[in-house]
Amino acid sequence: MATLILNDEEIQIPDGENICDYIEEAGVPIGCSNGVCGTCEIEVIEGMDNFSELNQEETDLGMEGNKRLGCQCVLKSGSTKITY
Repeated sequence: MATLILNDEEIQIPDGENICDYIEEAGVPIGCSNGVCGTCEIEVIEGMDNFSELNQEETDLGMEGNKRLGCQCVLKSGSTKITY
């Protein structure tokens, strides 16, 4: 199990799973879930290397640095801290 830390709340997520449903339940606004609206932009505070690589949808919306789309992130393993 991987650990996602959002606003000091630890959320257990199976390794290799998309975080979309988990962060939506924790309060992150999710619009389209397809990576085209940008509503679910998150900032990765720690553990960026535990996420999947940027995909085309994120690149198209200009995500760079520590910015990601929550609906597109797969948490591979380990512990990652985010904010929105």
